[in-house]
Amino acid sequence: MSETQLYAPREPIFPRRVSGRFRQLKWWIMAVTLGIYYLTPWIRWDRGPNMPDQAVLVDMANRRFYLFWIEIWPHEFYFVAGLLIMAGLGLFLFTSALGRVWCGYTCPQTVWTDLFILVERWIEGDRNARVRLHRARWDLHKWRLRLTKWTVWLLIGLATGGAWVFYFTDAPTLARDLVQFTANPVAYVTIAILTATTFVFGGFMREQVCNYMCPWPRIQAAMMDPDTITVAYRDWRGEPRGKKRDADTGDCIDCMACVNVCPAGIDIRNGQQMECITCALCIDACDDVMDRIGKPRGLIGYMALTDEAAERAGQPVKSVWRHVLRPRTLLYTAVWASMGIGLVYALFIRSDIELTVAAVRNPTYVVQSDGAIRNIYDVRLRNKQGEDAQLQLSLTSDATLQITLQGQDDTDTVTVPADTTVLQRVYVTADPQAPAAGRAVTDLRFWVEDLSSGERTSQATTFNGKESQ
Repeated sequence: MSETQLYAPREPIFPRRVSGRFRQLKWWIMAVTLGIYYLTPWIRWDRGPNMPDQAVLVDMANRRFYLFWIEIWPHEFYFVAGLLIMAGLGLFLFTSALGRVWCGYTCPQTVWTDLFILVERWIEGDRNARVRLHRARWDLHKWRLRLTKWTVWLLIGLATGGAWVFYFTDAPTLARDLVQFTANPVAYVTIAILTATTFVFGGFMREQVCNYMCPWPRIQAAMMDPDTITVAYRDWRGEPRGKKRDADTGDCIDCMACVNVCPAGIDIRNGQQMECITCALCIDACDDVMDRIGKPRGLIGYMALTDEAAERAGQPVKSVWRHVLRPRTLLYTAVWASMGIGLVYALFIRSDIELTVAAVRNPTYVVQSDGAIRNIYDVRLRNKQGEDAQLQLSLTSDATLQITLQGQDDTDTVTVPADTTVLQRVYVTADPQAPAAGRAVTDLRFWVEDLSSGERTSQATTFNGKESQ
């Protein structure tokens, strides 16, 4: 019995150059996505003194995430989690409606592989020239072309790794430090790892990353149904295929153009396959052939399985919008939009000042020399503004309680620097004869007010008296 192979050695694929509307769309998406990735760290954004002026910054040292005018603090990570959930739902939505459109057009692996293939074509020539070079012996000519190609690939990988680390610190400063070899070693290690992975994944592994490393090809089947629009071959029109044009053959002339342009190396005429990323380059190639032989376009095209019977019979098919706007996609859209609206609402109603109160319970309370009962609290004051804030602390309760701030010289205000958190110890005292002194638990609420803007926020807690023990 032969042993089942879980991993097949890679067969080199040499996609042929193709032109058409889908190839043009992929060029535009590549330019836009790579432009965003490489240029975003260099966009400046004035946030005021002592604040970073980089538009998009993941400030690990100060535990902040900046996105233009938005600043996310560590305790607000639910915004990031919400965005990740929205990204997942968006992937479900687009896959349900249009198949693996993410994989074919905007996946980073697809974008960088397209870029590497473009470099390979510029240096080594189109498909036939690359096939001949692959089969040729290793002479000076082959070494020169391969080393040139690998050098350009490494430069692209270096730019990729460099752009990534620029998102985590001030880009101009880090660029200068990198050139002067004074940057943190972590930056060099990160760039080296990302350079190597980009070089290997985009240059050598390519479709194997999708087939063996990415789980999405195996998950996508659960997201698709017969109404999903995806790339397919109309075999009822193309079969039986043959190069001789007569009444006994279909429109497919078996030219292999669809196979030769496929970056995954599959034959779409064999039906839907896990390896297909629906990049639609086979549509461009087939349409070009149909134009040259005088046949209608669309032998390979976007279609839904539910339209097959109608197309075979020559009857009208459902519109694209009827395929896209169906219960599953509408449900995904509603959930996705609800999360987005919720995140935007939470973003705009959040306060510029916050406080958290933690009661010191060891001991639960302190009996002072005059018999008064004192509780101790650690109040964390957070100022999210770009300037210093004078914050006034107070409390409300149905009992008479006095508040004292440690180290504040008989004042109830605390100066919190811009974009900073201050931990303030607070003492709350009840007179010996006050009901709160003998009561087990008394409810109270701490308030903090920004004296310049009047903005207020609060948090509830409890005061422990003698009977609490």
